[in-house]
Amino acid sequence: MSDKLIKIVRFIGLGFLEPIIRLSRGEETKKNLTEILKKIVAPLASTLLFILLWQSGATALYNTEAEYRIEKAFKDQGQKAADEMTACIESGEVNCQPNTLPSPSQVKASFNSLLKDHKTISADKKAFKEKTADLNKKRIAEGKDPIVYTGRPSFVDQIITSIKTVFAGFLLAIFIAVPIGVVIGLSETLRSSINWLIQIFKPVSPVVWLLLVFMIVKTLTKDSDADSSFIISFISVGLCSMWATLVNTVMGVSTVDKDILNVAKVLKLGPFQKVFKVILPSSLPLIFTGLRITLSVAWMVLIAIELLAQSPGLGSFVWEEFQNGANDSNSKIIVAMFVIGIIGFLLDRIMLTIQKFVSFNKNEGA
Repeated sequence: MSDKLIKIVRFIGLGFLEPIIRLSRGEETKKNLTEILKKIVAPLASTLLFILLWQSGATALYNTEAEYRIEKAFKDQGQKAADEMTACIESGEVNCQPNTLPSPSQVKASFNSLLKDHKTISADKKAFKEKTADLNKKRIAEGKDPIVYTGRPSFVDQIITSIKTVFAGFLLAIFIAVPIGVVIGLSETLRSSINWLIQIFKPVSPVVWLLLVFMIVKTLTKDSDADSSFIISFISVGLCSMWATLVNTVMGVSTVDKDILNVAKVLKLGPFQKVFKVILPSSLPLIFTGLRITLSVAWMVLIAIELLAQSPGLGSFVWEEFQNGANDSNSKIIVAMFVIGIIGFLLDRIMLTIQKFVSFNKNEGA
């Protein structure tokens, strides 16, 4: 049972738990304690050190800004104004607090505030839906559009929108890059004639892709009720991120072992059978490496694209908080930063697990 548990733990990317499992079985106590120290205790200690450095840095910046405000009040208006500013800062009044790097406690408070705000908005949505349920049934029966909730999205709603956008862009990148990569990889002539085009478009900025997509989508959806900001965002994300998958697919297909291709000829496999039964399975490791890079790039460029396309996702949230300039805006931006980083990490882990699962099934089939 323990061996199966260890295999599962390794498979899902939680290998750091293995020494704990082995230690519980009494195996190599000294070695497993050392592994626990390296894989669990050391990371926890580094996390604590990071928080302490963050706290000390936030405190130092806060004090610097406070001293500057007091000194400025003294120079502009005299000692009385400086004393009033000092008292105001010490009282914790929001209007005169230095707005610098927030401390960990402030970020935690903003996170809780965002969750509370989400619950309030969710309750408002539910009440609105219940209130308009009967009216919407009548409107639908009459062939009219139902009345929809038009209030502002919560932070959680914006996270969900960003995840939907990145997966839509990721799927678009797959549908474009993999087929084209297979076709190019099968022909040396195509590789030599199109490679220069790939190398030119690959480093193009997300902003440029966004502007190009914006021009095309706005023209095609001029009289449409579709959400153009979402369409612009996910197409831009797909075009920005597909190049790693395209290049890796071309490389994987073009480097398939010649002996395997010769076997396919001997078996007289048709073109599609050859691609799906021989070439793609042999190219999977490189293709999945490209897909992992593509998903990471898609998540990175998404924030900038959402910001410019005015899509109601995390990019829009960060920009609105930056422009807002409220006392807790910096804290909310830091919350968004951590959320973006954690989701990006989880997306990469998901792709790694899928890659292992595909490789595992392939080996089982062999």
